[in-house]
Amino acid sequence: MRTLVIDTATAACSVALIEGGRVLDRRHETVGRGHAERLVPMIAELTDGGRAGHILVDVGPGSFTGIRVGIAAARGLALGWGASVAGYSSTALIAAAAIADGIAAPLAVVLEGGHGELFMQGYLAPLAADGALRSLPPMEALHALAGRPAVGSGVRWLTPLDAGLAAHEALPDAARAILLPEALTSLPARPLYGRAPDAKLPS
Repeated sequence: MRTLVIDTATAACSVALIEGGRVLDRRHETVGRGHAERLVPMIAELTDGGRAGHILVDVGPGSFTGIRVGIAAARGLALGWGASVAGYSSTALIAAAAIADGIAAPLAVVLEGGHGELFMQGYLAPLAADGALRSLPPMEALHALAGRPAVGSGVRWLTPLDAGLAAHEALPDAARAILLPEALTSLPARPLYGRAPDAKLPS
């Protein structure tokens, strides 16, 4: 089945059309903000306007706003196209790409989490989570690495603390979703924030 992959959970705005284990078309930009403005035009630029029978979306962790933009688009397109929709984790995608690119596991994916904290998730080879997803201040994240390589957008907060750290900056790329096993592409299409939202309902 043809699958449209949507990834807006980080500074990247990334979409890909996948079928039969190969990438048919892709678009990838580092936008920082403005995912809502770029996402639909990027999908429209894909082969057949990105239309697919299945939609796979990054549910987080990452930017609260970016996650919501991607999930809302995925749900809306699924409704309009009569497509199925499921989610995957940004940390799993980055880990899969890092391992495929030759970075030795065990490793840790470290993403910017806001409020001076970092999302951190360990992974073992071939691709299995090692412990729970955590939100940590940079120094605590550095200690929690315990010598493992760090991959992700959050490593820029760690390298000033340890010049010898094996650090690799990376953002999710929707086209690399072909690396994810089926077990990691069946999350519910709802946000995986990694920590409590900033806004709270009045008591």
